[in-house]
Amino acid sequence: MAAMTLGITGAAGTVTGSHFVVDTGAGQFLLDCGMYQGAKEWRERNWEPFPIQPSALEAVVLSHGHVDHTGYLPRLMRDGFRGKVYATAPTRDLAAILLPDSARLMEEEAEYRNRKRISRHKPALPLYTEADAERAAERITALSYHESQSLPGGAQLRLLRAGHLLGSAMVELHASGVTLLYSGDLGRPQPVLLRPRERVRAADYVLLESTYGSRAHAERDPREPLERAVKRIVLSRGTLVIPSFAVGRTQEVLFLLRELEDSDRIPAVPVYVDSPMATDASTVLLAHLDELRPEVAALGTRAIQPRHLRFVRTVAASKALNTADGPMIVIAGSGMATGGRVLHHLLHRLPDKHNGVLLVGYQPAGGRGRQMLDGAATISIFHEQVPVRAQVNAVDALSAHADADEIIEWLGGFERPPRRTFLVHGEDDARAALATRIREELGWEVSTPALGERVPLV
Repeated sequence: MAAMTLGITGAAGTVTGSHFVVDTGAGQFLLDCGMYQGAKEWRERNWEPFPIQPSALEAVVLSHGHVDHTGYLPRLMRDGFRGKVYATAPTRDLAAILLPDSARLMEEEAEYRNRKRISRHKPALPLYTEADAERAAERITALSYHESQSLPGGAQLRLLRAGHLLGSAMVELHASGVTLLYSGDLGRPQPVLLRPRERVRAADYVLLESTYGSRAHAERDPREPLERAVKRIVLSRGTLVIPSFAVGRTQEVLFLLRELEDSDRIPAVPVYVDSPMATDASTVLLAHLDELRPEVAALGTRAIQPRHLRFVRTVAASKALNTADGPMIVIAGSGMATGGRVLHHLLHRLPDKHNGVLLVGYQPAGGRGRQMLDGAATISIFHEQVPVRAQVNAVDALSAHADADEIIEWLGGFERPPRRTFLVHGEDDARAALATRIREELGWEVSTPALGERVPLV
């Protein structure tokens, strides 16, 4: 059998657009199938021809449900992919929510641009439709953790718990006498809601994310900054806008708000989750209690239910929030403020100093969240320069990604060094910093492959 090769087709030099091609000589498989997000230069890559002919792929393995790891799947299928798609059951269930939502956002954006005549394309089109997304989600076959799945050409697949998101997994692929471990997005040692990541003892090659490869999370307890932000808007009678991923992060924020209320650290103020997808994702989470830490699962629905919680589904109800009086909290997507309902809340709330914005996830370079954190006086929303007068803060401790120290600690659990570790899914400075630490502290062979690079696994 021919030597296995790894193709770096996405997420090199950036933290979105994850997809990597493994060629065993008897079959080609795609690890993740993500969409690029963030700065325009990256988003435009979604429209470029896929690096490999989709019809040549035998299977796609999804590490977890986030759109930067799954969001290109409907397009891949529309362009000719006919193979199997594998993921855990929670990832399958979340994809049924996330992929159609991604399509709706793109369809709404295309309709808006056509109506306002502000697109250079005539007409503006979405990358794929909601119908494409629904068909893609239906194609996913669920696997349990540690279940062995045979792939064409004699390859064997296993999914291991990653602790990053409900259903998140590391992907272990064995073929041609070689074992490749793909970390997906590696979770932290003690997640807020989820059971923690597994230890891995050995692999010949490791494909490792490096989102926080140059950083340590500044705060270890997310309750402190969340408490401060809520108390501030209570005093100012303002609105706290929390851009948040509908899946995972929103449920963590709700859990922490409920905890802070129960311990009388914050007053119970109205909390609006302005996201139909977050409503559905909360239902999925409660349907997979075995994914949660036992003490969290024991609380049932109460775990993620602050006293004055309201889920907002309709557009009319969402618009009404923009003129409602505070104090109140509005949690809305997207987490990187690249689109969705949160843009309308930012448009209305950013110019008022009585309001606040709390960023509860990683903000990629060039994105609106990063611009606000870096102190931009204005940000562009719907082609309008919006003044940033609201107080902007961030909660590093709620990141679902392991930081540099936590990655090194996890790698230290290997009983022998891999032949080589490849760092992906990180900005170049983060990859370089983590590579240096792995070489110096662990003595491992490590590289930061370029986009388009193809490396042998022998």
